[in-house]
Amino acid sequence: MIKKLDKLVLKAFISPFIATFFITLFVLVLQFFWLYIDDIVGKGIDFLTIGRFIMYVSATLVPLALPLAVLLSSIMTFGNLGESFELVAIKSAGIPLLRFMRPLFFAAIVICGIAFLFNNYIIPVAQLKMQTLKYDIIVSKPAFDIKEGVFYDKIDGYIIKIGKKEKDGSTIKDVIIYQQNYNLLQDALIVAEKGKMVITPDKKFLEFNLQNGWNYREKGPRLTTNTEFIRMGFKEYKKVLDLSSFKLSKTDDSAFKNNYQMLNMRQLNTTIDSLEMTASKYKNKTGNDIKSYIRSLKYLDSSWIDTKNLSLSKVDSFSKLLPDSTKTYLIDRSIAAVNSIRSSLEQSAILYNAEKANLRLHQMAWHDKLTMSVACLVLFLIGAPLGSIIRKGGIGLPLVFAVVFFVIFFLLNNFGRKFVKQEVMQPIAGMWMATYVLVPVGLFLTYKAMRDSQLFNKEFYHRIFKKFKIRNRRSAIGDIQP
Repeated sequence: MIKKLDKLVLKAFISPFIATFFITLFVLVLQFFWLYIDDIVGKGIDFLTIGRFIMYVSATLVPLALPLAVLLSSIMTFGNLGESFELVAIKSAGIPLLRFMRPLFFAAIVICGIAFLFNNYIIPVAQLKMQTLKYDIIVSKPAFDIKEGVFYDKIDGYIIKIGKKEKDGSTIKDVIIYQQNYNLLQDALIVAEKGKMVITPDKKFLEFNLQNGWNYREKGPRLTTNTEFIRMGFKEYKKVLDLSSFKLSKTDDSAFKNNYQMLNMRQLNTTIDSLEMTASKYKNKTGNDIKSYIRSLKYLDSSWIDTKNLSLSKVDSFSKLLPDSTKTYLIDRSIAAVNSIRSSLEQSAILYNAEKANLRLHQMAWHDKLTMSVACLVLFLIGAPLGSIIRKGGIGLPLVFAVVFFVIFFLLNNFGRKFVKQEVMQPIAGMWMATYVLVPVGLFLTYKAMRDSQLFNKEFYHRIFKKFKIRNRRSAIGDIQP
């Protein structure tokens, strides 16, 4: 009986889990491409490269898709069983809810383990491949990605602005071209009323056939006023730009391998230890730097004063203890030493803050591999009792509750990350904020589900409202009668 029950629950859970996982992953991939659509479209990328990029993006989004899939599928599973009265039949047979949830609880633990292995071993490699390929795609510049009224600086050595582009994509008006030339005092400037913009058949050059414009440039030696300003008008002018950098090139993976997102937990532990040692060295370095600047004591000459008969209370300034022959010199040296100390401390503070920020990023990545794995179990503790309470299957109401709780989880997770970055909270508190908040919620929902709570039953609230309305009506009638 129990084994059949376990098979029933697992069978009811697996199908919604697989379906919701791939649907969630598809939506997250679409969201990613929506953010980077301007950097990807129009690059002339082949389908094989696009397929590789989608594969890498999908792999990096699995840790976010798994918790949402577990939450939605658990709500749907228990909601379907409750809606078909199978849950009522199981409870009437004397089987408690916790025993009914046990097979899915172990399944959620297995999913947590798979998520951890995926986060620790596959995600770093996928992130490395994706970031490398994304960089190659972004830096492969499109020829006709020049928009109206926007300065386009993707071509090395040139900045182009087009006032208006006709529908054919070739006829242009109000053209401005800045050409960076280190041999000239200022950038050369070309202004034209209209023209044509075409790519050569071999796709190696971009030609501007301009009409009715001016070419401005300034020549002469630098740091002098002996310069020559040249203004040349033209009716027709041809400007050719090299597009060799537009081609998609392959960047070596080693360019991104040291990023914190590309490391597993063992590598993160090693890097964190190194960063903590580096950060601690700044304290000793700062102390040694300060000591090296404080040298004014050796210039004190107290032989001219009777220190035994001197009352320190009568001296209101350190400069009164200095001899007149060295007072000005020592004050100047002291001011210079203080300025040097301040410059050294400011530079050390900048480097120290950079190291601390880098250390926090690595600590966040270390905790993130655990929190996103445990999130599968946390959201299951919310979804399973929630489904048994609402007793509604399908996509409608379960999807609404799943989105609400996932948004809460997502916001808490992002707030915690932001607090850690700003040093408001420690990584162990900020990165686990969503878990700390949602675990009590899951336990509360489990407690309510075990007692057949009507927490989300609209008929329950309708009856309460109806009783409250009748009571108010009776009290109103009693007040009217003498």
